[in-house]
Amino acid sequence: MEIHEVAVVGLGTMGAGIAEVFARAGIGVVAIEVDQDALSRGLSTLEGSLTRSVSRGRLTEAEQEQVRGRIRTASGFSEAAAVDLAIEAVPERLEIKRQIFAELDRVCSPDAVLATNTSSLSVTAIAAATRHPGRVVGMHFFNPAPVMRLVEVVSTVLSDAALVASVADLARQLGKTPVQVADRAGFVANALLLPYLNHAVRLFETGYASREDIDLAATAGIGLPMGPLALADLIGLDTCLSILDVLRAELGGARHDAAPLLRRLAVAGRTGRKAGRGIYDYSAGAMHASSGQDGNGTGPAGPSTVTLIGPGGAAGAELASAMAAAGINVTRNPAHATDIVVIAASPTDPVLPAAVASGRAGQAVGVHLAAAGLAEVVRTAATQDSAASTAAALAVRLGLRAVHCPDRPGFLVGALLFPHLADAVAMVQDCYATAADVDAAMTLGCGYPQGPFALLDKIGPQAVLDGLSAMHAGYGEPAFAPPPLLAEHAAAGLGFLG
Repeated sequence: MEIHEVAVVGLGTMGAGIAEVFARAGIGVVAIEVDQDALSRGLSTLEGSLTRSVSRGRLTEAEQEQVRGRIRTASGFSEAAAVDLAIEAVPERLEIKRQIFAELDRVCSPDAVLATNTSSLSVTAIAAATRHPGRVVGMHFFNPAPVMRLVEVVSTVLSDAALVASVADLARQLGKTPVQVADRAGFVANALLLPYLNHAVRLFETGYASREDIDLAATAGIGLPMGPLALADLIGLDTCLSILDVLRAELGGARHDAAPLLRRLAVAGRTGRKAGRGIYDYSAGAMHASSGQDGNGTGPAGPSTVTLIGPGGAAGAELASAMAAAGINVTRNPAHATDIVVIAASPTDPVLPAAVASGRAGQAVGVHLAAAGLAEVVRTAATQDSAASTAAALAVRLGLRAVHCPDRPGFLVGALLFPHLADAVAMVQDCYATAADVDAAMTLGCGYPQGPFALLDKIGPQAVLDGLSAMHAGYGEPAFAPPPLLAEHAAAGLGFLG
């Protein structure tokens, strides 16, 4: 497929970025924007991006001038008559996109490719507005388009297969990594990301954990670059809500049913960073996610003597070793008078039975070493406030950051992670995408340091299966039921990527 000139319809943040991507690849661009103010803002965005690239040594001033020269602006669709490809990047409203495609279908050559940058809407529904739906594909770039390497190439039941393959090749020519998927709500990245963010909002809304602890569990416990609540604010709570509604309409299920708090905040105009307030407050002097607060507070001094009970395996041994290294006296006899009873906890087993068996349930707290440097402080129904505070202080003395959570299956890290991994496995199980493509989508499109399947293989399919099984048994929620493919890999001792 020879692409000499493209039309980019809509010169907002995404459209400006997409225009820059094509122009930097040596392709002429017609930037179509009917709103002159929007056109000015888009050109300013593009110029700012190019100037930053020059300042960082990624472009020379001569190359910057060449890129500028490849972009011409227009206010009418007739200027797209001779292009080889037209891509729209307008707001996520189906009726607007269908109107634009009807116009492009009218003025463009029958051989021109028509692409939509939609992140969640049905490409098939958009294509239905054209006379030649076989030439319509999804070409979903990620923001900022000049930087993010992923492009989701979306085919419909009407798309020409050879054309879709050519569009994927074009993405590679642009320096991007394409992931080819069929037309399904959310494609790969949003279909996995938004239910995870939604679940985090639900955990916060129901008082399961504080917003700071939820985000810390994701960053320090899972290794993600940003916590889900801070990320939802960054994306925009209104945007999250609109994507979830699309997912819910097509896929159903509790994972896609927007948390009531998310809907209320969006309706109230508290849409996140862009509004100054969302789940966090971003006004001057207010604490927000980037502050790195872990919710520990000041609290009491760490205990000098601890009763440690629970399994005698690696978890208990690691806790005992850490406490001994910190100069803390450790006894295994709960009858001894100590500052606190620490139960070496597992996210698949409740803490309360061991707490009751100790005879000191009020002073008993579960502690789970969720990751290097992070402890989950697990409070049972009987745990006293003073014991929970002492356990947090113990974590600080051990050089750990602490998150607090109730005595529920998965604790906090697992409650966030296990259903997210289950969603990824279900996507592969349905033959919608390969494990490698899922990982590419989440690392290149969402900034994950490692994809869901790399993480799943690292944890082990059996451990994830056990965690999901415990959550499903504890809550009875169908969304927590382990996918059969996960159970098969666990039984066979197989990873997903090896």
